[in-house]
This record gives sequence, structure tokens and C-alpha cells, in this order.
Amino acid sequence: MQNDLISIIVPVFNLENELPRCLDSILTQSYQNIEVVVVDDGSSDCSADVMRRYSEKDSRIKPVFQENGGVTSARLHGVREVSGQWIGFVDGDDKIESDMYERLLRNAADYHADISHCGYQMCFDDGRIHYFHNTGLLVQQDKITALKELLSGSRIEPGLCNKLFHKTLFRSLLHGEAVPLDIKINEDLLMNYRLFSAAEQTVFEDWCPYHYIVRGASASRAKLNSHKIYDPIKVKEIIRQSAPAELHEAAQQAYISTCINTYHTLLTAGAGYRDDLRKVHELLTQEADDFFLLGRKRRLMASMIVHTPVLYRPIYAVYSRFFQKRVYD
Repeated sequence: MQNDLISIIVPVFNLENELPRCLDSILTQSYQNIEVVVVDDGSSDCSADVMRRYSEKDSRIKPVFQENGGVTSARLHGVREVSGQWIGFVDGDDKIESDMYERLLRNAADYHADISHCGYQMCFDDGRIHYFHNTGLLVQQDKITALKELLSGSRIEPGLCNKLFHKTLFRSLLHGEAVPLDIKINEDLLMNYRLFSAAEQTVFEDWCPYHYIVRGASASRAKLNSHKIYDPIKVKEIIRQSAPAELHEAAQQAYISTCINTYHTLLTAGAGYRDDLRKVHELLTQEADDFFLLGRKRRLMASMIVHTPVLYRPIYAVYSRFFQKRVYD
């Protein structure tokens, strides 16, 4: 395993300025037995030129081109092109530290894991860094434990890019349980759910070699639209419909919590979202019998949203302004 080939997939869309930083960080990995599958998702800038230039300098880079289909389509296209026994993902506007894949692969070997993952750091233009979570903890996880932690977000973050997956885990994605390509937000979580469901053993080391570069133009920070409102709910609905019995409560809790989060987003988005607020209110009302699954604070929030929405709005406005922690501010 220590000599296994790692295939790193980099989806790219209009990243001519950011892509060199990303590729430089991958090519300087201490673990050198890698291939880098760079998938251009129909860019209209000079990203393709950057890809070709790098591939001419380093044979480990494999440029792949497709018409614009979104990041999930680009990632799955990359999976079909890989040669390695292990697969990792790096977004084209992020970067990684030099020992990331060496340590992830070593942990996978030491603990006989199908997935090896780590923390990450969120890097802002003004120099601020938020770590998730950088405790130094190292822990093994069986399938059900890992899936519960993925759904709760307590230890496993929903992103794909701080993880190393054994190639065999992708069979269900390529030949069966596909991730819907029309989902643009939270698609990482759904793909992770499929992959962790196929894994028997995972290992997590909480250090933060993945640098998520926060850009105002990124898809996750785009202006509120139907994808940002409803895709997270759709993803949780897909998960709870397919969850085995031992995951039912965790999946239901995640679904309700996502509806609460979406309701909060709409409350603070200003005028123009009354119909969406009404729809999400209806979704929460349908789940009222299961509010007992939530923690005390979330249970109180959900009950007030359903039963006293007019009173809840000013209370939440005060809470969000003065007490709620904001990562992005």
C-alpha cells in the first residue's frame, strides 16, 4: 500500500489565476507516486492553457476536457479517467500542504481503512484562518459511527477534498447509485454519504493540511437562489429515504436541522422569500412529531417556528445579530 498510486482529481471552471497555486501545491507533495487528473468543466477563460502548460512540464498531470456540467459531473468524469488505487479531490482554487497525502495514505495502511480523512482550514483574504478542528485527535470509525458523524457534522465535514478514498468505493456511484447532477449545493455531502456507506472502516486524523480558500465568487457563497434554498433539503431527503434502520434517527435529525437552517437563511435574506418561508414552514410542520430527536435549543427553535412563527422572527433577528457566531464575517 505504501507504494500505491494516488489519483488526485481537480475540477476546474474559470480558474486561470488560481489554478497554478493549486497545482504547485499538489506537485510538491512529499508522496510522489501520484497522478493529477485536471478536469476542465467548460471554462471560458484560459484555464485550459494553464492545464496544458503544466502537463507539458510534468507527465503526472492528465488534462481532461468536457462541456460545462457542474462540479459533480467533472468529479465523476475524473473518477472514470483515474489509474490509481486511491482517489483524492482538490478544488482548483484551493491548496494543500506538502505532507497531506503521505499521512493520509499511511493512516489508511496502518488502520486498514477504506477512507482516510483529516481536518481543514478556512482561509480568508484578510488573513483570518478558521480551523476545523486541529485537535490532533486520531480515531478509527466503523461504518455506522462514521455515517452518524457525517450526518451530524460533529467530526466528519461534508466536503470531499480532505479525504482519501479507496477506488473500489466508487463502483456504486459509477454503476448504480448516482448523485443527481442537478444538485449544485451540498452535493459533496451526498457523494460522501454514498462513499462512507460503501466503506467498512475509516480513520480520521484531526490536523488541517487542506486550505479551503474563501472567495466571494465561489458556488457555496453565491447569492441566494433555488439551489441554495432547496438543494440541502433535497440531499437530506435522499439520505433519509435510503438510510438503514440504524441510521433512521440520525438521518431524520439531519433533515429537520437542515430545514431549520434553511428557514433561518430565508429569515435573514430580506423581503422576497415569503413563498419559500411558507414552504419550509410546511416541511417542518410535517416533521413535528420527531422534534424530540433534536437537542434542547434546536427543539425549542423548531417548535417556535411551527407554532409561533410571527413571534419567532423578531426573537431570531436579535439572536442572529448579537449572539450567533459567524464564520464568514
